[in-house]
Amino acid sequence: MGVSEEVRAMSAVVDRLAAKHPDVARQVIEDVVQDEHRSLDAGRLRDFVPVLVEHAARDRLRTLHP
Repeated sequence: MGVSEEVRAMSAVVDRLAAKHPDVARQVIEDVVQDEHRSLDAGRLRDFVPVLVEHAARDRLRTLHP
């Protein structure tokens, strides 16, 4: 997965999470996604990063806004 593909995938993650959590400010969702994405930044295998970020961000948003 190239850098531009990963950026597009992160944008799609934000869009999906925003649709699932309309009560959460989009900026909060973007911040959570960016934080989770940074936590995986050192990995060499990038293909699964968007999925891992989405799952981790979704879990964090559930604990912030049950």
